[in-house]
Amino acid sequence: MAARNVSSNPRRKPDASLTFAIRLMQDLVVPTFVLDPERNVIIWNKACERLTGVSAQEVTGTTEHWRGFYDEPRYCLADILALGQTEELSVLYSSHTKMDDTGLGLRAENWCVMPRAGHRCYLAIDAGPIFDDEGKLIAVVETLRDITQQKEAQAALQRLATKDGLTGIANRRCFDEALLAEWHRAQRDQTSLALLLVDVDYFKRYNDTYGHQKGDECLKKVAGAMQEKIFRPADLLARYGGEEFVVLMPNTDLHGAQMVAERVQQHVHALAIPHGSSEIDGLVSISVGVATAIPAPQLTAEQLLAAADGALYAAKHAGRNRVSSKEVTLTEA
Repeated sequence: MAARNVSSNPRRKPDASLTFAIRLMQDLVVPTFVLDPERNVIIWNKACERLTGVSAQEVTGTTEHWRGFYDEPRYCLADILALGQTEELSVLYSSHTKMDDTGLGLRAENWCVMPRAGHRCYLAIDAGPIFDDEGKLIAVVETLRDITQQKEAQAALQRLATKDGLTGIANRRCFDEALLAEWHRAQRDQTSLALLLVDVDYFKRYNDTYGHQKGDECLKKVAGAMQEKIFRPADLLARYGGEEFVVLMPNTDLHGAQMVAERVQQHVHALAIPHGSSEIDGLVSISVGVATAIPAPQLTAEQLLAAADGALYAAKHAGRNRVSSKEVTLTEA
């Protein structure tokens, strides 16, 4: 809400003007509350009562308006504006900006606990000051919009954009972004980063023998089996393309990556998915290429990926249904 000055209207008595303004504010369909310069609530309108489940009687005359939104004391946007503590914005709000060129109003968005209402809300919040004719702050107005549905729809679209439609695991785009982020993190911390590149053996033959629908079911089973063996929250399993999968494992050395790869390879084979045209026990199997590196300026994430691809080729060339590994060093950069 932009700043404005309050001046008297010669055609209306001051007390009548004030009464009208309060009644207007109380009946606004937009949830609104008003603080005085000491941050006491002077107006808590009916829409704000409906949004928060907190009555005006409970908070009027107090500084406890936070109870409508949070389960412990913290500043609301109007408090920050009244106190002039805009440095708190980035700490308390996930998104925030100034409302206009004057820099007097504030706008923010945030998830709020809403303890009395009994459910979380994502609120778009505006706060603006009101000054008297001498420029003295006399009130701060905060208005609220519940945009939970829009935020949840946006989050759902973002999840769809990073998930593989068939297997439900991360997609290639998600992996590419994660690889660069983890590479830079490992480079900064000088920790080892591991990649597992996985290929379903003789998958073209599987599709030719059983059809594409069965092929899709096979890929989903393989992805599920691998997910069961990727234990740490920091590890990322993604579909790399076609019948290839990739596992990104931060802070993992070659020995640790090999152990996970062997566990995954054995677990997939133990599923005993029939594959009559396979040359490996008549069952679906996977080959895994493992590569690790401690990132250095002379190395790139693409070199790590190429090393994993080379290790995968070696595993397939050696007969498939096995793990091959490679450690990338500075001498190979």
